[in-house]
Amino acid sequence: METLSNLLTFWHTQAGKLGEQTVQHIGLTAASLLLAVLLGVPLGLGLARRPRWAPAVLGVAGALQTVPSIALLGFLIPLLGIGPKPAIFALFLYSLLPIIRNTLTGIQSVSPAVVEAARGLGLTTGQILRRVELPLALPVLFAGIRTATVINVGVATLAAYVAAGGLGEFIFGGIALNNPAMILAGALPAAGLALAFDAALAGLQRLSTRRLVRVGASLLVLLPLLGGLYLVPRATGKLLAGFSPEFVGRADGLPGLKSTYRLRRLPSVVLAPALVYEAARHRDVDVIDGYSTDGRIRAYDLRVLRDDRHAFPPYYAAPVVRPALLAAHPELSAVLGQLAGQISDSVMTNLNYRVDYLHQEPQAVAHAFLRRRGLWRQPRPLAPGAPVVRLGSKIFAEQYILLEMYAALIRGNTPLAVETKTGLGGTTICFEALRTGAIDMYPEYTGTGLLVLLQPSPAVVDSLGGSPPAVFHYVQTEFRRRYRLEWLAPLGFNNTYALLMRNQQAHRLGITSISHLAAYLYP
Repeated sequence: METLSNLLTFWHTQAGKLGEQTVQHIGLTAASLLLAVLLGVPLGLGLARRPRWAPAVLGVAGALQTVPSIALLGFLIPLLGIGPKPAIFALFLYSLLPIIRNTLTGIQSVSPAVVEAARGLGLTTGQILRRVELPLALPVLFAGIRTATVINVGVATLAAYVAAGGLGEFIFGGIALNNPAMILAGALPAAGLALAFDAALAGLQRLSTRRLVRVGASLLVLLPLLGGLYLVPRATGKLLAGFSPEFVGRADGLPGLKSTYRLRRLPSVVLAPALVYEAARHRDVDVIDGYSTDGRIRAYDLRVLRDDRHAFPPYYAAPVVRPALLAAHPELSAVLGQLAGQISDSVMTNLNYRVDYLHQEPQAVAHAFLRRRGLWRQPRPLAPGAPVVRLGSKIFAEQYILLEMYAALIRGNTPLAVETKTGLGGTTICFEALRTGAIDMYPEYTGTGLLVLLQPSPAVVDSLGGSPPAVFHYVQTEFRRRYRLEWLAPLGFNNTYALLMRNQQAHRLGITSISHLAAYLYP
């Protein structure tokens, strides 16, 4: 009941956004379906005349159908960029198989005797196709279009990962934030659209052949108009921002930023976390969210906009550990503590640069750092049935590097085995995994612990004054009291949230701080 109440509240507060995403979702589906019909139907008709080509063509279309959606989008991004182009093209490829196959099957199912009778009446091959074969095959052909449409409605949710909009924005935002109401806010309308399309097309299939021909022709005219709906709600303005789903939903992300700087009309799109930097680099967006120690800032010549009103609290990294682990293996406190205060902002930025831009393996970068600091030890031999320490991380390079550092320290200084679980997603997924015992430790940030996990009142936040020691002490104390989890000493660097712009563009516009950005947007 609580989830239902939260869902209804979310829909009420986000009604405008829900409508926008629904229109985008319909537009994506219609645009891709139109392209698939325009290519798939003629291709199926051609295969009916040259059946020896059918196995090869259907094999290629079937192979495309088996490619995972995320992998296909990732392959298309370097070719088509971000936005609607890769999303529509991917959906178009997924639509081809059912349309081609059903067109071919429909034509082949027409009785040869009927075709011969038509030929005996003097009809040409083209006339036989238009007047006999196509009308008789239309119900089967239309069933293929119906299948393709329903598939596309579901797959179109992934378009949100490439800034193409749609109902996937709520779904992936909810996954990143572990927010069931937010996930359902996008998933239920998407399911409703699929059922609505399926029911409408099922009704059309029951029409007579003559009426179905007329309706089919009308749909070919209507589909471009529906596809054009995608363009209606696209954000426009002086600058376009690209934000990750977690930043959009977190209290210390976009909501807090809008409240502090009154950035209420900043046009933005949602992107997969791995794509926001690439989008800025390739000029697809102008402003992105990021982390102040990210190596791609240096690699892509980006400027960190100064947070002059202190919207973002300090984000000092520190390991969060289950006390049961420390109680069972007291030596771990000293082992993990070897990294305390060892990593400055500039050092972490350089480590991230090596992974993000130079594409070095996180494990190699972590081990090289430990060697330079004299902390490296060869892994100890493991006894049969050695206890296992399970380390988790979020889904970005810095977390992978820190995870490999801790894994190497444990393997080199204790007889314990280490199991790593990387890429667990957003903050709350890692946190819940720690609380439930799925992992024993993961690196977290004090600002995230304060505003996302503890969520104290504004008065409490103000009383801390943005002081790193005060924030750490509060977070450490409250985690012990509320969750029975332990924060160990910070590593030394402050990886705060930040807004980033291309350095050349920021210099040209005279923007060095978030206040300057707000003044430029709202003079």
